[in-house]
Amino acid sequence: MQPKKNEKADLSKNSGLYFIIGLSSILFISWQAIEWKTYDRDGYGYERLNVEDDDDEEIPITEQIKVPPPPPPPPPAPEVIEVVEDEEEVEETVIESTETDQDEIVEVEEVEIEDDFEDVDVPFAVIEDVPIFPGCEKVAKSKRRECFQDKINKHIRKNFRYPEIAQEMGIQGRVYVNFIISKDGSISNIRMRGPDKNLEKEAARIIGKLPSMTPGKQRGRPVRVPFSIPITFRLQ
Repeated sequence: MQPKKNEKADLSKNSGLYFIIGLSSILFISWQAIEWKTYDRDGYGYERLNVEDDDDEEIPITEQIKVPPPPPPPPPAPEVIEVVEDEEEVEETVIESTETDQDEIVEVEEVEIEDDFEDVDVPFAVIEDVPIFPGCEKVAKSKRRECFQDKINKHIRKNFRYPEIAQEMGIQGRVYVNFIISKDGSISNIRMRGPDKNLEKEAARIIGKLPSMTPGKQRGRPVRVPFSIPITFRLQ
């Protein structure tokens, strides 16, 4: 048995396809309507802007007004000098002199300044009158310094004795001896500095045997005179 309706006449056969095509068309038309743009063509757009039509700004010409300088100040009024008549008495200020009369001068006695050489040591090289070694009394004053040094060198050679301990140990060297010729001519404050104690002891013994001398003088007064001399110990 055949169906009564024709398959080609069935309208619901492609209804889904038609629905999709219609929906797509409606969406496309709606999109075009939303994106539709219009332009204002009344002559104020940038397409017809004419830059040449701008008017140049005119700068007004101004003139500097010269202000006259202020007038100079008036000259000062002259001072009024008051004339004093000779009849009026003017008080004078009397200035007393500060100078004293010769009668008022008090005589001041001269004070003698005494040089105190009691605690001053005058070196042998600068003292005025050198100490006199026994035997140099008759020598001229200008030669006493040389005589003193010659006599003391002879005294050292005469009393020199090499310490046996230093000879056995082979010790030799130079001992520097310092001493003071006191105001009474005696020898004091003997100090030694050398390479060995035995050599220093022998140097002190030699200097300790120096005789009493005539003390040195500065400005006519006895003073203490320091003197130094080296003693050389050398093995032959």
